[in-house]
Amino acid sequence: MNEENKVSYYAIIPANVRYDSELTDKAKLLYGEITCLSNKEGYCFATNNYFAKLYNCTTRAIQGAISKLQERGYVKIVIENNYKRKIFISSLKGDEKNFTRRYEDIFTRGDEKNFTNNNININKIDRLFNYIINKEQKIPEEFSETNFDEIYNLLQHFDMLYTEKIINCIGSENVDKIKQITYAIALIVKDNLQNYAYKITRDDIIDKYNECKNRENEYRGTEREIEDFSKYYYKSIANELKRGVTPSFFMSQNQSANEDEEER
Repeated sequence: MNEENKVSYYAIIPANVRYDSELTDKAKLLYGEITCLSNKEGYCFATNNYFAKLYNCTTRAIQGAISKLQERGYVKIVIENNYKRKIFISSLKGDEKNFTRRYEDIFTRGDEKNFTNNNININKIDRLFNYIINKEQKIPEEFSETNFDEIYNLLQHFDMLYTEKIINCIGSENVDKIKQITYAIALIVKDNLQNYAYKITRDDIIDKYNECKNRENEYRGTEREIEDFSKYYYKSIANELKRGVTPSFFMSQNQSANEDEEER
């Protein structure tokens, strides 16, 4: 197969698949390829012949590997009326599932450096958010010495405490926004800036998120590209809080951009 025809997205093979002793190495590799090909449409429609040519084996070997993945509950096969096969990933849990929802945002940029940074941040943000939502997990190590009562109080002040039921009813883009804001609020408490934070409103903190997100899109692909959005967003808020909120919580975009340039 020509190199230009191979998909350039990253593949994911979670721990439960990697360490399943009932799967062959080829089946595990095939699982990773399926996650790769599922990025664009949310499912993989490649044929056994495609996989056989890709991995230089027989279609029978591919069929056996896919059947085993289905038997173990890692993929789900759907055959439509036109006999077109769709393979869906069905094994991801917890942080891995949250990570997979962001496949297209992360992988389509084709930048390993950005992939690594975002992967780390997403895991950290999800661990904190999952702890706040269900409290069944351990306190994230990053906040082990932080007063969580103060985090909850500040979240409540900004009306950012959500139940799992509500989270399941809103779109993934809104969930991502809530997670980023929640993480920033927790960092405010960790850095002992919560007293300053009570001087601003929920609209302020959301507007700052939207402003930073717009700037992330504006700078993408340039030398000023924002590689770590969560850090950039928190730093934007923290800098304003430390300045004392006068004369206005928000600087103009040009002024903020100039200061960003000086910091670089």
